[in-house]
Amino acid sequence: MEIITIKDIAKALNLSTSTVSRALRGSYEINVETKRLVMEYAERMNYRPNPIALSLKENRSRSIGVIVPEIANNFFSQAINGMESIAYNRGYHVVISQNHESYERELVSTQYLAQRRVDGLLVSLSGESNDLEHFKELQSKGLPIVFFDRVPQNYITHKVTADNFAGAYQATEHLIQQGYCRIAHLTSPSWLSITYERLEGYKKALQDYEIPIEESYIKYCSHGGMIAEEVENAVLELIRHPVRPDAIFAAGDRLTTSCMSLVRQEGLRIPDDVAIVGFTNLVTAHLLNPSLSAVLQPAFEMGQLATEFLIDLIERPKTTIRFETKRLETNLVIRGSSMRPANK
Repeated sequence: MEIITIKDIAKALNLSTSTVSRALRGSYEINVETKRLVMEYAERMNYRPNPIALSLKENRSRSIGVIVPEIANNFFSQAINGMESIAYNRGYHVVISQNHESYERELVSTQYLAQRRVDGLLVSLSGESNDLEHFKELQSKGLPIVFFDRVPQNYITHKVTADNFAGAYQATEHLIQQGYCRIAHLTSPSWLSITYERLEGYKKALQDYEIPIEESYIKYCSHGGMIAEEVENAVLELIRHPVRPDAIFAAGDRLTTSCMSLVRQEGLRIPDDVAIVGFTNLVTAHLLNPSLSAVLQPAFEMGQLATEFLIDLIERPKTTIRFETKRLETNLVIRGSSMRPANK
């Protein structure tokens, strides 16, 4: 397929190449009608910027580094799709690295991407990352960084996350309204932002319905579900508790699926013996038996917004920025795993 260039657009519209280039960049120097003509023609002819030419001209790599715990996680794969949808249309490539919930892996990935001269970083912190000096050092040297999902506190930059508090509150409230009153919470490392926010939503729902908070019902998995033995120990402690919980609210993809499997292995029925609600973007949730009730995050939109924030930082480095923290709404989807059996 023939690749169309700025020169081709300029010739077709009888404009100069500099005018077309400015119009494609959205420059204020070009009037609205000319911009419209250029953008419509470019879209019709499937024009895409040449990243190599752009990088030579602008002294940029035209690439964005992305660091996530794991690509296999449905939430992160959906978020990366959102990132690529924006980056591609803005002439950037996405370079992906996984930290596998390890601080050391995250540190190595950050250094590698910086050495590759990426123009900016999109980061979701690992489960071990309570030291952020490697990011602060790069940011102080001018590398733009935007955090999403697992975001640091007291760090000045753009952040994009889901409304974890509201999602956890809705999940817990749903279980309460179904008649469950011994609700456990299976969650990630205590220092992560998502852990704290979801825990607070869970606790607030219990308090609002005057249900005592039982600390022995709250279990932390410091590797977010990536180590099977860790999750197994936590779940077995819950279902072998002297006063067994009648419901479990699990705060992540791996935690949720592992929890369902372990409950069954112990000979318990879902939801008859133990109801389960997950905080997961698992695309096959409706195919599980029983189908899984879950809080869904707008992962694709989070990836898009984080990328827009980052590219703005890259392309307008001297502009005074008012950094924002954006929280996008979650959605509780109620299915069979949390519905109270009719005979109870």
